[in-house]
Amino acid sequence: MDRSGSKRVLITGAASGLGKALALKYARQGHHVAIVDLNDERGAETLVQLKLSGVDAFYQRCDVRKMEDVEQAVAATKKRWGGIDILINNAGVAAGGPFDWVSSEDWEWVMDINFFGVLRGCQASVPVMKEQGSGHLVNIASMAGLLNPPGMSNYNVSKAAVVSLSETLVAELQPWGIGVTCVCPSFFKTNLGESMRSPDKTTAAKLDKLVEGSSDLSADDIATMIYDAVEANQFLVMPHEKARQAWDFKCANLDDHLKAQHRLAQQVKDQAQPAD
Repeated sequence: MDRSGSKRVLITGAASGLGKALALKYARQGHHVAIVDLNDERGAETLVQLKLSGVDAFYQRCDVRKMEDVEQAVAATKKRWGGIDILINNAGVAAGGPFDWVSSEDWEWVMDINFFGVLRGCQASVPVMKEQGSGHLVNIASMAGLLNPPGMSNYNVSKAAVVSLSETLVAELQPWGIGVTCVCPSFFKTNLGESMRSPDKTTAAKLDKLVEGSSDLSADDIATMIYDAVEANQFLVMPHEKARQAWDFKCANLDDHLKAQHRLAQQVKDQAQPAD
């Protein structure tokens, strides 16, 4: 961390949704914030809001599918502030559909963003953090990566890979003074549905319904939980109570968990409709 006490924070997918909420949370706490995204218009709007907090902030276009973009974002952060204290790998997309309907191209697309985007962020920032002897990675996964609901195979795997990577790194990087936090939220109001890619037109409708029906936690609430978890060097964050209960149920009795999954799988079978 720099001598003024302000942390240097880089957030991917930060022009909207949870990424924006995190950027504003860190700015309100007096930290320097670099936001990267593919939506330049939303990025510019978010940057204006960040600067109203009186902190130093900048926006840079970044496609997490391109290693050179991610490396440039990390390099720009280091050049501006002399290092990077927190990298939040937040950029992600939605996907799903019956397993045998999902194309190889759709698998590659969601893995390239949801998993390899996170991996690239870690690869680009860890050498800088090792050189500093400090730092913290925040990887946004999903409860889907822990519970693996049917009809979402490619999304589940992309997020489960983030959980696995994070659990590996939290141990491996500890001797270097680098912390890791893995976040597994359930449904909350955000614009994730804009990115939905599925061969089943009911998948997007289900996601929209679940997102719109979620009211217990907002993006701002989850951003605060993540902020507090980083401060406490907490590894796993499961913000939603019902999702935590589902995880506890799975851990306690896998057979009963799978029986419940079978019922959900029957719904996927009965309701799936090919996209136009």
